[in-house]
Amino acid sequence: MLENKTIAFIGAGSMAESILGGLLSEKLVKPQQIIVTNKTQYKRLDDLSERYNVSTADSKEEAIKKANIVILAMKPMHVEDGIASIKENVTENHLIISVLAGISTHYIEELFGKKTAVVRAMPNTSSKVNASATALCQGYYASPHHLDTASALFAAIGTVTIFDESKMDAVTGISGSGPAYFYYFVEAMETAAKEAGLPETEAKELIIQTLSGAAKRLQHTDQSPSALYNEVMSPGGTTEAAFKMLEHHNVQENFKNSIEEAIKRSKELGSNTRSPISYSQ
Repeated sequence: MLENKTIAFIGAGSMAESILGGLLSEKLVKPQQIIVTNKTQYKRLDDLSERYNVSTADSKEEAIKKANIVILAMKPMHVEDGIASIKENVTENHLIISVLAGISTHYIEELFGKKTAVVRAMPNTSSKVNASATALCQGYYASPHHLDTASALFAAIGTVTIFDESKMDAVTGISGSGPAYFYYFVEAMETAAKEAGLPETEAKELIIQTLSGAAKRLQHTDQSPSALYNEVMSPGGTTEAAFKMLEHHNVQENFKNSIEEAIKRSKELGSNTRSPISYSQ
């Protein structure tokens, strides 16, 4: 489905690199099918070109003219300027895929001011190792074929789930930001291991396998997380001692509240954008 497509990334940050790195490692596309451009960081473009052998472009106009698929990967706060710089060269033959947290398909359609096919995606940085959990939703002018094309692209770098757009802010807080939550707790485990005198390399191997094994167990059981962590505990044992401290500091409730803050911020990113034009579907 992507064999004859050229993909232009507008924005060259970590998410863009995660996606293009995953696509190339899975050999879904060839390096010459990818063009990367951004606003000012030309050294970043040089680095990506050297690392992945992809094409880069100083001119967004040049990138859009060559592309069939355009991935909006700039910072959400730059969406208006980013789209203003490319909209004259975007046609009805382009598929626009947005990975901008909090930015609705309707708002993107308004900024283009034409019947533009838009698919909104929320992958995460695990796409770099082909393990992203990506959520997709389609805009007003996107067809089932456009959604299939986006699904094929992101399926190469992990799992794909289709949602109604009203759920995308929640998805952003859960899986979009999700890897960072786990890395944060792994950091604490590594620190505890170091303070307990465990060698760094061996401790990291233990932690990674423990995390991987827990994920696999969740994947292959109908038991609830509560049942699974209670399975580990025995009265007066080590896990119970750890959980008493977690409960004393209300860690689970505070963690839930933190995720709710991420969801709230995703909504704010969308509500803080204001369309400069009047355009209705």
